[in-house]
Amino acid sequence: MAISDSDITGVVAAYLDRYPNEAESMAEPMRLLAQGSNFASRYTFPMHVTVGALVVRNDEILLVNHLAYGGILLQPGGHLEPEDVTLLGGAVRELVEETDVDPSQISPASHDPVYIEYGRVPARPSRNEPAHFHLDLGYSFTASTQLEIGRIQESEVTGAAWYPLAEAELLVGPRIARAAAPPRRGN
Repeated sequence: MAISDSDITGVVAAYLDRYPNEAESMAEPMRLLAQGSNFASRYTFPMHVTVGALVVRNDEILLVNHLAYGGILLQPGGHLEPEDVTLLGGAVRELVEETDVDPSQISPASHDPVYIEYGRVPARPSRNEPAHFHLDLGYSFTASTQLEIGRIQESEVTGAAWYPLAEAELLVGPRIARAAAPPRRGN
C-alpha cells in the first residue's frame, strides 16, 4: 500500500509532539496537509513530501553533492516513489539509489524522523514544475564500520563522502546533531 496523507500527517504530528518548539515553523505545512491530498506525489503542488537519510558511521556522516541544489552538500534523499510503502523505506531507497551502499549494512537509529524541514524549491521549467515547497522528513541510520560508498547516481549527485560530524554540522546544520543522537521513542 502506498504512503497515505494520514501516514504523513501522523508522522508530522508525532514529530511536533517531540519538538513543540517547531510548531510555528510547521504551521503552513500542517495547514496544507489538512486541506490537500496526495502529498506523496512529486506532482502535488504547492507542496509535496521528500525524504532524507542521515547515515552515521562511528563519528562520521555520509553526505552527497546534490545536482538539483547546485551541488551543495546534503544528506542523500529525494522524492517518494509510488512503490514506497513507508517514509523510512523511501529514505532507504533514496540512499541506495544515490550512493549504492549495501542496505544490509545500515539500520534505523529511530523509526521517527530526526528533522522535518519545509523549504521553497524554485521553478524548474525543464521538468514542467512550478515553484513549490518540499516537506522534507529526515531519518537517522547507523552504519557498520565496513559500509562503503558504491557507484554514485551521477544523474542526481556529483559526489559522496564521509564527513566528521562536527564538520558536517557546520556545513549542513543542526540536523546532523540530531542524527548523531536520534529520539528513542517509536523504535
